[in-house]
Amino acid sequence: MDYIFSVRSVRRGAFTDEPGATHFLAVPPGTSSPRPEHALRKTAWFDVVFKAARHGLQDDAPRGDVLFYVHGYNTPQETMLARQRLIRDGLEAKGFEGVVVGFDWPAASLALNYLEDRLDAKFTAFRLVTEGIASFARMQRADCFVNLHILAHSTGAFVVREAFDDADDRPGVAASSWSVSQVMLISADISRGSLAGDSAKSSSLYRHCVRLTNYHNPFDDVLSLSNVKRIGVSPRVGRIGLPHDAPPKAVDVNCGPYFDANRAGFAGLKFAAHTWYFHDSVFLEDVLHTIRGDVDRSEIVTRAGMPGALALRRAVV
Repeated sequence: MDYIFSVRSVRRGAFTDEPGATHFLAVPPGTSSPRPEHALRKTAWFDVVFKAARHGLQDDAPRGDVLFYVHGYNTPQETMLARQRLIRDGLEAKGFEGVVVGFDWPAASLALNYLEDRLDAKFTAFRLVTEGIASFARMQRADCFVNLHILAHSTGAFVVREAFDDADDRPGVAASSWSVSQVMLISADISRGSLAGDSAKSSSLYRHCVRLTNYHNPFDDVLSLSNVKRIGVSPRVGRIGLPHDAPPKAVDVNCGPYFDANRAGFAGLKFAAHTWYFHDSVFLEDVLHTIRGDVDRSEIVTRAGMPGALALRRAVV
């Protein structure tokens, strides 16, 4: 079963590309796209996801992990679901025992819809926190603590940044106790400067996470300044990495050398330099180590280099 909470509107029995009410979905295996009839009651959905997240010995304070996947722009629901399954299957193959939950915000299936998608992303972003993260935080129990994590791709990073910032401006949410353990950005379509340590745009994001990991690829042509679909915005952190004054809890992982050495294996992918992450076992192994936090960030087996200059590599065994 695939778990998704969608903030798309419904028209004539199908989801649209416009913002709407929140639907909590349990999508059966073999289904190619989420549908409104997959919806569960909110309380029932949270119960089943919380149970799926738990792992460990049941008599020894079991823990759990929920990984929120936040898709990017120009991502139809079929693609979103396919990528969510790639993440889940790839992590489970490496030993992940938690649950992957998709946050489905209203993105169209046209690349030229970039600006409208970003407006819809900003409009619906706060529900990632209010309907998702904060709700799970309230369900924490003395006998089982569930760690929450985020993996955001492309404009999904913008969604996450806006969600955290907006939540801190809402009295009811700001006053509650909520946080996530690991925030992981891939091909992040947000400005490099916005992740500086003194940036007001990301202060809430840094405050409410334990660590932020930015996976960037200098070969990512989708994030290039020359890409006319993006209207020539400032340099993106998913292409050139974090600013030098990012706070200590932020870490950069340069995926460029790894992608360049293995690009032949991604030749069949659309926008390969921007989307290869979903299809690569080494990257997903790195994500799993990041989620677990079982070794220091500079000692993860899929990384080479020292803090501040880390790069993805194939693990040496």
